[in-house]
Amino acid sequence: MTTAVRDERRETKQAERQIRRVAFSQKLSRWDVKVSPYLYISPFFILFAITGLFPLVYTAWVSVHEWNLIGGQGDFVGFDNFAFVLNQTPFWIALRNTFSIFVISAVPQVAFALVVAAVLDQNLRAKTFWRMGVLLPFVVAPVAVTLIFSNMFGDQYGLINTLLGNVGIDPIGWHSDVLASHIAIATMVNFRWTGYTALILLAAMQAIPRDYYEAAAIDGAGPVRRFFSITIPQLRPTLIFVVVTSTIGGLQIFDEPRLYDQFGQGGANSQWMTITLYLYNLGWGQLNFGRAAAVAWLLFLIIVIVGLINLAITRTIASSSSITAAQKRAVKRASRSGAPA
Repeated sequence: MTTAVRDERRETKQAERQIRRVAFSQKLSRWDVKVSPYLYISPFFILFAITGLFPLVYTAWVSVHEWNLIGGQGDFVGFDNFAFVLNQTPFWIALRNTFSIFVISAVPQVAFALVVAAVLDQNLRAKTFWRMGVLLPFVVAPVAVTLIFSNMFGDQYGLINTLLGNVGIDPIGWHSDVLASHIAIATMVNFRWTGYTALILLAAMQAIPRDYYEAAAIDGAGPVRRFFSITIPQLRPTLIFVVVTSTIGGLQIFDEPRLYDQFGQGGANSQWMTITLYLYNLGWGQLNFGRAAAVAWLLFLIIVIVGLINLAITRTIASSSSITAAQKRAVKRASRSGAPA
């Protein structure tokens, strides 16, 4: 075999190895494009599986067994725990209280947060100071807020009843009356969460193009008209997000009713006992974790149903949403002037 033939074969093998390396690098690049996005988002799903999905499935397993703190897992009982809970009057009282407190707290909270966000969206001095100020109640520990407000709403020596007595109004049974206790607890919730909700709405307001407001002002629209004709329609997605998150959080309220009095049982006649507090009393009061897990799953199903209702409302609003006349005129003016809309 001549030297030329050996060199030719050597060059052929080197070319084949080079082709294989190029093909492998191309295949590796394709794998990177296809697989890397899943690797980037995998930490969320791994954490969700550990801290969210597994507890949910395990709670379902506990709910169909007799289960107590000392003996652990007992016999399989199927849906007996669910049937027991649904036949208990305290469960329905707790469900009523939960929805009552949620409605009383969520509706004023969103409305007042809209007003606060609209004020913070104006040209104020020390904007950062005021925006940090509205968030301070959210930073305060729920225990501290509840203890302070429970004393303020005291039946005999509370600050609120003292002020009412000074103007000739009879004291209100903030702990004995059902509606009054719900208002007091809703006030605590609103105190903590209104500023947080306002900042979310403020972020959405600042994303609205200012051309819309300028066009509306040229057409003679006042601040109130601009707010309802431009700001509110543009905030629909954010408002839906706020309503959904408020619903989920409101149906799981626990800290405020738990610490509203020194006993933590939801009142002598279950005046403000919520679903989560009823669940807590079943699990750590009666040491029956099977029934407590059944309540947890019932609460989960209730949240899912409310979420589906919110989804239906969201689709309805999205399908019926349209740009206002002021916004159309702003877009036309911007296009004529060459400015981006």
